Amino acid sequence: MKRILFLYSLIFLAFGACREPFEPEIDAVDLNVLVVEGYLDSDGSPSLISLSYTRPIQEDLPQLVPVVGATLYLENSGGDRFPLEEVGGGSYQFSQDINEQDRYQLRIILANGTSYTSEELAPILTPDIVDVGFERNEDGVEIFLTTQGDENADDFLWMYEETWAFRPPFPSQVKYDTATKQVILREPDERIDVCYKSERNSDLLLETSSRFEDQFVFRQAINQIDEGDERLSLRYSILISQMALSKEDAEFWEILKKNTDDLGSIFSPLPSNIRGNIRQDQNPDAPVIGQVSLGKIRQKRLFIDLRDVVPWRAEVPEYFGCIQEPDTVLVKDYDDYFRTGRNMPTLPIFAEGNALAPIGYRYATASCVDCTRRGTNVKPEFWEDL
Repeated sequence: MKRILFLYSLIFLAFGACREPFEPEIDAVDLNVLVVEGYLDSDGSPSLISLSYTRPIQEDLPQLVPVVGATLYLENSGGDRFPLEEVGGGSYQFSQDINEQDRYQLRIILANGTSYTSEELAPILTPDIVDVGFERNEDGVEIFLTTQGDENADDFLWMYEETWAFRPPFPSQVKYDTATKQVILREPDERIDVCYKSERNSDLLLETSSRFEDQFVFRQAINQIDEGDERLSLRYSILISQMALSKEDAEFWEILKKNTDDLGSIFSPLPSNIRGNIRQDQNPDAPVIGQVSLGKIRQKRLFIDLRDVVPWRAEVPEYFGCIQEPDTVLVKDYDDYFRTGRNMPTLPIFAEGNALAPIGYRYATASCVDCTRRGTNVKPEFWEDL
């Protein structure tokens, strides 16, 4: 949806490239345009529809405002309704296993009573992903997939979600207890030496299988991870979702991709008129943006370990300057150094011939020790350790 909102700004800025800054006086108009986005899975796996409103570009605020309190349901040709559940942030979840031979329409009723209806949706049976893989190249690592279209599925859209494990520069399994003024072991749920982070891709990855022999799409590029990226510093996972599109869906996303990819100079084309397959019931001419699709979503997950891509030296800007001087704190100074939480103990230091009780601890600033400041220490349910 960032791409859709980007078009609004470009309409006003396309002619702004000149030698001297030019700031036209534009009346603030609250377009209040509903933005609808989503691909509903017809096989019962959870999928989402997101609803939001646009803001005027003059406002120094997020340009997408989540729409909450709406009622959404999918309705088949016989009038049966399959509701979506609101899950927060303008997102509504669909988890219904429906008849893929039927026809459907998405109904949206906002809290103020305004209602919207999609054009008729015919579920598309997406073929399986044949294979996913990766290859080390001079720029880093490329991730790709192979699939094959058929007479019912020619156009494809791919999306992916990345999750990776990482460590801070100075891992620690201990903490300072302010009550006892001692350094003690952390409980398993307090672990700060390994964390996980996830991100969803917002790029538009599109291809038409009929461009290839036997509709065989071989090694379609999905993602490129640059050399030194932290995502491959320990263990990495990517979940790729493959969705077959109708011709109308493909047309919508191709126009959107072309407008956002090609714009950027005075010689670039102006944004095409993008509308989609949603209409307001009370006023069919009211502006609405978005394309809702319905079909089977196919997914495949790939794991990549550090040992698969070595040598790989991660460079993380947040960890620059993590060396601390002096780097050892004696027992008598624990409270002075660790009480505020700004510094954290890392490795114990023992006196020669005495490995039972440490005489002190090495330490570093919390941002260099505590990985939960940049991720979560809760392992994802799907995660597979070696």
